[in-house]
Amino acid sequence: MQRLPRLTPLAAALPSTVPFVGPEAQERSRGAPFRARIGANESGFGPAPSVVAAMSEAAGAMWKYCDPDNFDLKASLARHLGIGAQNVVIGEGIDGLLGLAVRLYAGPGDTVVTSLGAYPTFNFHVAGFGARLVAVPYRDDKEDLQGLADAVKRDAAQVVYLSNPDNPMGTWWEASDVEAFVDAIPPTTLILLDEAYGETGPAAAQPRIDLSRKNLVRLRTFSKAYGLAGLRCGYAFGDAEVIRGFEKVRNHYGINKMAQVAGEAALADQAYLAEVVARVAAGRDRIAGIARDNGLSPIRSATNFVTIDCGGDGAFALKVLQEMLARDVFIRKPMAPGLDRCIRISVGLDAELDLFAEELPKALAAARAG
Repeated sequence: MQRLPRLTPLAAALPSTVPFVGPEAQERSRGAPFRARIGANESGFGPAPSVVAAMSEAAGAMWKYCDPDNFDLKASLARHLGIGAQNVVIGEGIDGLLGLAVRLYAGPGDTVVTSLGAYPTFNFHVAGFGARLVAVPYRDDKEDLQGLADAVKRDAAQVVYLSNPDNPMGTWWEASDVEAFVDAIPPTTLILLDEAYGETGPAAAQPRIDLSRKNLVRLRTFSKAYGLAGLRCGYAFGDAEVIRGFEKVRNHYGINKMAQVAGEAALADQAYLAEVVARVAAGRDRIAGIARDNGLSPIRSATNFVTIDCGGDGAFALKVLQEMLARDVFIRKPMAPGLDRCIRISVGLDAELDLFAEELPKALAAARAG
């Protein structure tokens, strides 16, 4: 038998899996498409018409490599944020930037703190670089700021991760609470503040931009409110010296030319962004109403999804999820203990929410009968 090249011990110990089973994989396995795709927190409203026009105009130039410096998009982001270009780094979505951050700051055996049930791709990167993950349970369906700070100090963590607004529960902390949390973290610990849903949350949830906290890196994306999830483009900003570290290890041709064009155009069309945010808020209200009409409890959300307490345990919520999938409605659910009693519904187009409203009572009845 021919011998294979040897994996490193760390790689050999990792599972050959990814954190998510995408809707495409589910459609392939079931042999049919979903009628409603309201589980991946995408924006079914799509990008702005101005962005589509800019992409169409740029399509003929895709024979060129992208600018490895991301110069124009970085300059646009710097102007948008009111900071210097040296304070911004662009990556393949927040996912890619999280991987770079862990690579830079958490080596094998180092401690990384997160919330139990928070974004699983972050945990995937922590495992991939051999660091030790410490997970703090949620408290009252919110990430436990005091618990996270205590864990950082107790375990001398190299990195701590916080999302605000939060995925998967949709809850949020006010800016003053986040700022107090940042102040409580030792300066030697890197704070990763994931603000993927910042545009859809209240302005009061976003701390003012202050680059004086050198250990704070804030991450945002074009995947949610801007409607560009398929292009994989996100950005981080913080202290210039910390951001220079990302330049040492990032994939310099990782942000394709079309993503650079689309990101610039999206930033330029803030009027469309405001329209989407309003539609998201209306969609959240409708999903919450559908939940209440069926005797369920929606959790107040600042994101483009609503998490719904199904009123039972994790096993019951899983049955509801499965019954919805069987009815061609793609949704998801939290899986961590304490959160797994819920399902999670992304804001979708009216026709998709019509279908959700039609199928949810049937799914609940089947789950209760089974």
